[in-house]
Amino acid sequence: MKTLQARPVTADNFAAYGWLASARGRTGRPINEGSSLRVDDVGQLDLNAAGGAPCLAVFRARARDPRGPWQVLERHRLGTQTFVPLGGVSFVVLAATGDAAPDVLTLAAFVVAGHQAVTLRAGTWHHGLIALQDGDFIVVERLATEPDCDLATLPEAVTLAVTLAVTLELAPVFRDKLANRL
Repeated sequence: MKTLQARPVTADNFAAYGWLASARGRTGRPINEGSSLRVDDVGQLDLNAAGGAPCLAVFRARARDPRGPWQVLERHRLGTQTFVPLGGVSFVVLAATGDAAPDVLTLAAFVVAGHQAVTLRAGTWHHGLIALQDGDFIVVERLATEPDCDLATLPEAVTLAVTLAVTLELAPVFRDKLANRL
């Protein structure tokens, strides 16, 4: 069984799989009498292919042990999928590129802090939501009459190493909960 080291997500290390939805380093315009800054286009959404439409959903996630093992990945060929944690919920993205099946050589794991959001590119293979604590996520994805979810089983299950060094960058509540699991 292969073990992957989960690493904190950054725009650079996640680029092959998608992008961070972030206002960091971007300019915006003041709104609400100057009390807020609106930053548009923090990520491209692809939700209308083959008669699809944007869907704003809430996923109620239960905490999972990030170590796994994990073996089944899914992909949505016709649309992006964006995960926005509510209430500071951190999570892990296990992702791979590939055409007909996941390319195991590109398999990578990312720890996403509760103040970050990610968008997966259309066609990116990924494991279902791996929340590190119970909580809700806003998910923006494509909705259509025909489901767009292909499943693939990896030839070998993988486990994830989530070290305390990674968790030090996350919210204190999460650090304490995960430290008890490691």
